[in-house]
Amino acid sequence: MNERIRAKEIRVIDADGNQLGILTPFDAIKKAREQNLDLVEISATANPPVCRIMDYGKFLYEQEKKERAAKKNQKQIVLKEVKFSVNVDEHDYVTKRNHVLRFLGDGDKVKASLRFRGREMAHQNLGRNVLERLIKEVGEKGIVEFRPRMEGNTMHAIMAPPKHVPGAKKPEKQQAPPAGGTQAGASGG
Repeated sequence: MNERIRAKEIRVIDADGNQLGILTPFDAIKKAREQNLDLVEISATANPPVCRIMDYGKFLYEQEKKERAAKKNQKQIVLKEVKFSVNVDEHDYVTKRNHVLRFLGDGDKVKASLRFRGREMAHQNLGRNVLERLIKEVGEKGIVEFRPRMEGNTMHAIMAPPKHVPGAKKPEKQQAPPAGGTQAGASGG
């Protein structure tokens, strides 16, 4: 940029995109200063190097703005973990399964893990049954990335949200019944 350009001759493009021809860097900087702009080297490998007269601060701002817009459109995938135990109670299992379904519905990956303690290591089939049941009940609402497998004293499976086919309709969300059941026993007084 400006005085840092070391070539003897450069091809100059003005702010409107018109070629001014081959000039010395001194003359090109002089033309840029007349317009209160900067001389910026675009292609250093060309022969002679190509430079452009532009507002360098505005150029950097536009670049940053494009990067922010691109970042805004990216979906960041989060890995949520739901922990089970070998002897999980039915109600706890259903609650945790619903958490898994909610996380998958939100577009997050889910790691279902199950830790074996002490003598439970002798009954790994019970833990595998819990995770296999979870996978079966999640069904098409999640894709299994890793089937249940052991790592140390922990067995885990990873599920991801299903991929939507471009152009296909998104499945409509079903209305869940209100939590809490009936109003029986809620007498006032």
